[in-house]
Amino acid sequence: MNILVLNGSPRPNGSTKKMVEAFRGGAESAGHTVSVVDVCKMKISGCIACEYCHTKGHGECVQKDDMAKIYALLKETEMLVIASPIYYHGITGQLKCVIDRFYSAAYPKKPEKLKKVAMFLSSGDPEMYEGALFSYKGDFLDYLGLEDMGVFTAHGEENGSAAMLKELENFGKSLR
Repeated sequence: MNILVLNGSPRPNGSTKKMVEAFRGGAESAGHTVSVVDVCKMKISGCIACEYCHTKGHGECVQKDDMAKIYALLKETEMLVIASPIYYHGITGQLKCVIDRFYSAAYPKKPEKLKKVAMFLSSGDPEMYEGALFSYKGDFLDYLGLEDMGVFTAHGEENGSAAMLKELENFGKSLR
């Protein structure tokens, strides 16, 4: 299976990145192909609501930036993983720009091969996930109709713990 991980953390060695790498190791050991995109290292603007993609663009975004790399990966992606630390009760702003730009990628329908989604969230507090979960449910489960493969959260001392990393590695290994 081709898996695309969108890592929304700006920290190259932070808790979210550790979660992503544990998952990646497990998934690759099970024979899956995993592409990790660190969106904070890319130049991706937010959607400008011009509707070009839904009119003249026939699904192509008018903006020419690093989002083109993600659009290309999405064409072959079968499972998407959204990974982010929690900032102000939601995903990072950089990742939110990417999610908003899915508007053109999902027009007139979602990418054909994309069937599954999972989310990894890192926080300092166990009560901070509501905004991110709202987006996950609304954008990916309801709107795109993807199969929910699970939400994995770590807060406080769980961040980077051996138990959390093993759980994500095992999740990656279990994918069929």
